[in-house]
Amino acid sequence: MLTQFSNNSGRVLLFAATMTALCLIATYPAHAQTLTVFHTFTGGADGGNPFDTPLLYNGSVFVTTHAGGAHSAGTVFDVNLKTHKNTVLHSFAGGPSDGAGPIAGLIQDAAGNLYGATYKGGQYNFGAIFELTQLGALTLLHSFQGPPIEGLGPSGTPIFDPSGNLFGTTYQGGGSRGYGTVYEISAEGVYLTGQSFPSAGGLVRAGLHLEEGVLYGTTVGSAAVSYGGTIFAVGRQTALYTFSGGADGAQPEGGVIGDGQGNLYGTASGGGSGTFGNGCGVIFEYNIASGHLTVLHTFTGPDGAVPMAGLFRDAQGNLYGTTLLGGLGYGTVFKLGTTGTLTTIHSFTGGADGASPNAGVIVDAAGNIWGTTTNGGSATGSGGYGTLFVITPPPAG
Repeated sequence: MLTQFSNNSGRVLLFAATMTALCLIATYPAHAQTLTVFHTFTGGADGGNPFDTPLLYNGSVFVTTHAGGAHSAGTVFDVNLKTHKNTVLHSFAGGPSDGAGPIAGLIQDAAGNLYGATYKGGQYNFGAIFELTQLGALTLLHSFQGPPIEGLGPSGTPIFDPSGNLFGTTYQGGGSRGYGTVYEISAEGVYLTGQSFPSAGGLVRAGLHLEEGVLYGTTVGSAAVSYGGTIFAVGRQTALYTFSGGADGAQPEGGVIGDGQGNLYGTASGGGSGTFGNGCGVIFEYNIASGHLTVLHTFTGPDGAVPMAGLFRDAQGNLYGTTLLGGLGYGTVFKLGTTGTLTTIHSFTGGADGASPNAGVIVDAAGNIWGTTTNGGSATGSGGYGTLFVITPPPAG
């Protein structure tokens, strides 16, 4: 059953620090599908602990890792799909002329150059924006200066606008209290403008979505200010929608995507139970014109719990994503069909297949589903530095 919620951006809510123990202990089996581990990260020279969705481009899969590498500050990792050859394009050094600890994904320009963000490093150690050629030559485009104007800790994957400028978010900084920012940086690395968030809507983990010339995103609040999170449009002083923390969800960590018809889709990592602070999370649809939010699916634990990432929408309107927990206890990959039926495509075991996918997935033209896990990859247990995996098309339905 679909449930609609009206826009109520003025509410101020208390956010519980823990979602619910019920989500954390769900260890029910899922419908197993074929998953192939393309690479198991070692935490050494190849990197470790990828946090964001891989990029498929020009016959390769590109991944950023938060840890590992030659300087233990993360890497950009490349897997050639034809030869299966693995290449470390760059090992971050973490100094003033380099970044460190990326948790954001990559984008590419028309010439094939890669762009991304590091959470730390740069001139002020507040994070940086970089450009990387496919031969591995890195240019540091911008080092974030932090408050009071610029943000710190860029965590969302940047995007291009039609003129080639980069837009993105920082998790903190900006203003006097530092609840995060939206930034605009030219292709040459010049900081053009920024928007700081008030405490009522602060802390932005995900990147932005551009729809009909408007930038949309989500905030997650914080334990300190205790909010259920919001959906926002850049330039507006008030949120489009404020999550109640109950049946409509809480803490939308993963950002939103659109369908070109005025609807935004995303996940909330908590809520869904009807009681604030409880629940395993939801998948939602938000209609921009009406301000209504519709819950498309409420997670219960066996089908997944705590979706941290955004969604991928295919040409038919099916939605794909991951949950951090649930299933067998180590997270899941799911598909939500256009009829509203959720299929658990894979439930991670915490062993060789990986554990704890913080990132979303991407579906290629052949229907293969690509993603990463932040942990796992070891033979047993939940240890390990994560995996890069591919799942062949699941059965229809």
